Amino acid sequence: MKTTIGTSPTPASAHVVRKVNAQVALYNLPTSTANMLSECFRQFGIDTVPISDADQDRLHTQKFDACVLPMGESVGHIIERARSSASNSRLVIYGVGGSAQDALKYSKHCINAFFHEPLEKSATLKLMRSTRPLVLHEFRRYARIPVVAEVAVRVADNSRLAVTSQEISAGGMSVIGTSSLDPGQLVEVSFSLLTLPRIHVRAHVAWKKPNKTAGLRFDATDERRQRLKNWIQGYLEG
Repeated sequence: MKTTIGTSPTPASAHVVRKVNAQVALYNLPTSTANMLSECFRQFGIDTVPISDADQDRLHTQKFDACVLPMGESVGHIIERARSSASNSRLVIYGVGGSAQDALKYSKHCINAFFHEPLEKSATLKLMRSTRPLVLHEFRRYARIPVVAEVAVRVADNSRLAVTSQEISAGGMSVIGTSSLDPGQLVEVSFSLLTLPRIHVRAHVAWKKPNKTAGLRFDATDERRQRLKNWIQGYLEG
């Protein structure tokens, strides 16, 4: 057999690169809740790491792709701790339990979504499926950002409605909390997100559902929309 001087066989294992899965921190959750979320995340190829009060600094020093926190507790300082980390400033944040008002208390920190208690497996998997692309950074196929934030809607008679955002994109947003909006209606919405100061933009109501949700399509001629487009691009690429 012919050999080449100065070379040696390369072990097959040298060419194997271990795939690193996305990691989700489960902060201070009851064991039963953490176990169920871990099982569900695992179905999407996402690993989970339990984090307690004692080692909360890991949210600042260790890279995570998402974090799940109990909304019924005072977790604002924990979110700030994670958001102040250069590696975790854009991580996806889920809340567990509490109400929409609990989530809105932390809206300035850009809570992305929350699991309702008691946890129900099919609903949990559905939420994970819709937010999985964001956790896995699959941005080319994912244009919408799930986020829970307070949104003020001004209608034609200058009256205002307070609603809660569900998803937002450069082209529009879905909101929940009112049945007063009707398709075709012209409105103006205002909201703020993390580093994006309060923005005002015109929109048309594209659709509504009986569960008090509605879809708003931003007016493409409103130049103020550009600030939002720039923020979304930075959020996805940051």
